[in-house]
Amino acid sequence: MKPDLHAEVNKNSAFLDRELSQLMFNRRVLAQAEDKSIPLLERLRYLCIASSNLDEFFEVRVASLLAAGSVEGSLSNHPALVATLSRISSECHALVTHQYEILNQEVLPQLAANGVHLVRHNERNEAQRAWVKEYFDTEVRPLLTPIGLDPAHPFPQVVNKSLNFIVSLSGKDAFGRGTAIAIVKAPRVLPRVIRLPDHLSKSGGVSFCLLSSIIHAHISDLFAGREVIAYSQFRVTRDSDLWVDEDEVKNLRQALKGELQGRQFGTSVRLEVAKNCPPELSQFLLDQFGLHQSRLYAVNGPVNLVRLTEIMDHVDNPALRFPPFYPGIAQKPGSPDIFAALREGDILLHHPYQSFQTVIDFIRSAALDPAVVAIKQTIYRTGMNSDLMESLILAARSGKEVTVIVELKARFDEEANINWADKLEQAGAQVVYGVVGLKTHAKVALVIRREDRKLRFYAHLGTGNYHPTTTKFYTDFGLLTCHPGISQEVNEVFIHLTSLTKPHRLVHLWLAPFALHNEIIKAIRNEARIARAGRPGRIIVKINALVDESVIRALYAASKDGVKIDLIVRGACMLKPGVPGLSENIKVRSIIGRFLEHSRIYYFRNDLAHDVMLASADWMSRNLFRRIEVAFPVLDKALKRRVLNEGLNPYLKDNINAWELEADGHYQRRKARGKQLPHSAQQHLMETLGMPGAHLGD
Repeated sequence: MKPDLHAEVNKNSAFLDRELSQLMFNRRVLAQAEDKSIPLLERLRYLCIASSNLDEFFEVRVASLLAAGSVEGSLSNHPALVATLSRISSECHALVTHQYEILNQEVLPQLAANGVHLVRHNERNEAQRAWVKEYFDTEVRPLLTPIGLDPAHPFPQVVNKSLNFIVSLSGKDAFGRGTAIAIVKAPRVLPRVIRLPDHLSKSGGVSFCLLSSIIHAHISDLFAGREVIAYSQFRVTRDSDLWVDEDEVKNLRQALKGELQGRQFGTSVRLEVAKNCPPELSQFLLDQFGLHQSRLYAVNGPVNLVRLTEIMDHVDNPALRFPPFYPGIAQKPGSPDIFAALREGDILLHHPYQSFQTVIDFIRSAALDPAVVAIKQTIYRTGMNSDLMESLILAARSGKEVTVIVELKARFDEEANINWADKLEQAGAQVVYGVVGLKTHAKVALVIRREDRKLRFYAHLGTGNYHPTTTKFYTDFGLLTCHPGISQEVNEVFIHLTSLTKPHRLVHLWLAPFALHNEIIKAIRNEARIARAGRPGRIIVKINALVDESVIRALYAASKDGVKIDLIVRGACMLKPGVPGLSENIKVRSIIGRFLEHSRIYYFRNDLAHDVMLASADWMSRNLFRRIEVAFPVLDKALKRRVLNEGLNPYLKDNINAWELEADGHYQRRKARGKQLPHSAQQHLMETLGMPGAHLGD
């Protein structure tokens, strides 16, 4: 019987295990890959997402735990940490096994039945083998550099998450020496999934081979005169956090440029090999990377599972994908331009159901408008190609005052942000990198326009990034406003970030790390006070993670006072719901659907004032104390109703994509019961907010 890892954690603890909770999120993503109602290529995508999530979990969470244990000697000095790592290892091994079972037993066979074939070497016919042989000889072999290990050829540097092969050889090399082990690195310039010519595919379908399979089939060709005894693909995962001493470096951008190269060779944290890898070869690799046996993962398939997303780029079969969705347009009809529309009232944007193009047009209009004198914006993630960034560059070249707060340490987006910082500076923009020691995670933009001899402020505040790609797949809210109080406070935030002076007291915005945590606690306690007075106390929160213990304690106290609390938490949640005497008035659910739930919404009933805050911050210590974050109010009553009716209520009714958290840390999928009609929040929002006549599906 599989041990209950959650039960192993201290039952008397008021909190669930953070790492296991994060891994439970991956379980829910894998459940999407098993869901037969979801199109096959989308199920494959969920498998790849789960694999990518696990990669990042090792690169960041496991790496940080191992680093914490090494600060004061060996891990043996930290029994609690050893126990945590043991639980993580057990759960991760189970997850990986399940992941490949879904791939091999469900997704790949069903794709083959629908004309999409991933052809292994032993499944190829003679014509296919001949084509693969020619491809290997002309495209692959010239780029390979096998390295026979000896004192003059030490074990090579292996890049993070790259595809490699270890080969065991018999006999002697060309110089009469018995070098027994060789390493072959797969060229990073080659695709990992190769499409076979159509005439070699079965009955009008499409066939693919993996690069790893092609190299496997012809690895003996690399060692003429030697017998290949055994071989295996392998991949090592490394610590990918960048570290620079911000108090010591003179130029953070230059320091990070150097660190980016080092990321590829950080401390090893996980080794993946093929399931049939001989024990002596896997042990040799573990020794080379300094890893314990528990961090070895022998997988039944390609070690770089994420690369199977390349299959989707080559398959043109709409039946295997979600139906296309076309977002609606939010700008008010009849307004000559975005600024005129905002003078009539605030605009609330709900992505991806409503187009992000409105935000791009807002910045583009500001860049082209001669009445605009200044643009200020924060950038956390924006991607390598961005019309929005090009508009900022255009504005700077046009002589406008452009100030951009670029967060250079946005994990895995550092290179893109450094490149944009270079381009912005060359165009004449003022670029700063936030505050030393704090990541700037707030999503705010400000346009200052001269109107009737006065300056008017127009602002955009969001829960998600200014990234044109992720806005098509992440759910987020954005608010465009020229409300004097809010927009001028946005300007105060920019002055604070550039001048490093203490921010003025803000009335509308909750700014971390100064006030956000205190305001959240105060709002929770206010609902508790209301409940103690015999009136209804109500809190609804939608966030990505809940792991800050002080906030959880405040929620527990409010629950004891009778406040009804609903939490919609996509990922890690350390709060135990439904515990008598502790949290019986708290319910927690997670929504996993077609889009990634990303919006942060805080709702407090507050004696029918119905306070609605949208925010960039989850309820994690890092967001509340170690980042620049902004929570902002929705003041317009009609827009408040929209947030409730689009961002909260549909998710509380969801009985298709909802998972309910139990007190023991496990999640149960919510299903329609009795006479209940099936309800998907995301499907409902696509139908109500999407472009009329768009094809919909969930």
